[in-house]
Amino acid sequence: MNCLFCSIAEGNIPSKKVYEDELVYAFYDIDPQAPVHFLVIPKTHIDSVAAVNEENSSIVAHCFEVISKVTKEMGIDSFRVVSNCGEQAGQSVPHLHFHVLAGRDMTWPPG
Repeated sequence: MNCLFCSIAEGNIPSKKVYEDELVYAFYDIDPQAPVHFLVIPKTHIDSVAAVNEENSSIVAHCFEVISKVTKEMGIDSFRVVSNCGEQAGQSVPHLHFHVLAGRDMTWPPG
């Protein structure tokens, strides 16, 4: 499989790491949409939210535990978590990922 985020998690493509453990990798977005904008991805390839199931849902829960831990360590108490599912929804990389955005007022629709 030729997956951009799998390659980043494996260290084959450089990124600015925020956090890493045995299950997840977090790194800053290369096109930030807020003063703080990082991604949290499972190291195990999961295509999108639509592919979450009983076998991999504990990894997804761990992603949210990491988001909570990292934002607390950064002193961030107000943030947005976004996961696009499918091309029409704006998912440009077919690997489950959570955008964490903070540091500005968020509007809806996002912008």
